[in-house]
Amino acid sequence: MQPAPPSAAAVFGERLRLAERFHASLCEAGPIRGLNGPREVPVLWERHLINSALLAYLPDRVLPDGASVCDVGSGGGLPGIPLAIARPDLQITLVDPLQRRISYLEQIVGELALENVRIRRGRAGEPDSPDRIGRYDVVVSRAVAPLGRLLEWCVPLVADQGHVAALKGRSVESEIESLTRRQRRLVEDLNILEIISPDGEQAARVLVARPHGAWSR
Repeated sequence: MQPAPPSAAAVFGERLRLAERFHASLCEAGPIRGLNGPREVPVLWERHLINSALLAYLPDRVLPDGASVCDVGSGGGLPGIPLAIARPDLQITLVDPLQRRISYLEQIVGELALENVRIRRGRAGEPDSPDRIGRYDVVVSRAVAPLGRLLEWCVPLVADQGHVAALKGRSVESEIESLTRRQRRLVEDLNILEIISPDGEQAARVLVARPHGAWSR
């Protein structure tokens, strides 16, 4: 298990200890419970925890204080748990369809005493998803699905004036180009934001989209 790099302290601040405990859990339980592979353990800090927590530094217009956030396809708690640690003001719901993941999320959220996190078993993209999962100021995701399908899943869960914020990599521009006309009409705008850690050492690319005002609920 690797010690926290300097960027982790810059991102998580006084709540670094919580991030370290989550990191330790993923190192130990992740491979056993199928949450992450053994090869991912050496890169958990930079590639997973810090990358996820950089969502905390989205502009206020996207992620204001006290916002409600839904993490779609949370898996082992990424990006929702690092975001909840970095931003205790947010009200975060972790959503995943698999019970084995839900069981882990319930366990680790309880161990970390994250009072701003709740867990809900569900699958985005189904006709009754908004009723079963709810609607939120911001719907976040990480490594869940190609952009077009992701928008189809996430847009119905966004409250009025809310946003979709998806952590994406180098392929995001090609994913935007591959959107169908129907998928593109789901949102009024698409912006790729480069989020930099406070120490300037880590970066994340976040696609931010605002659902179209005429989209029918």
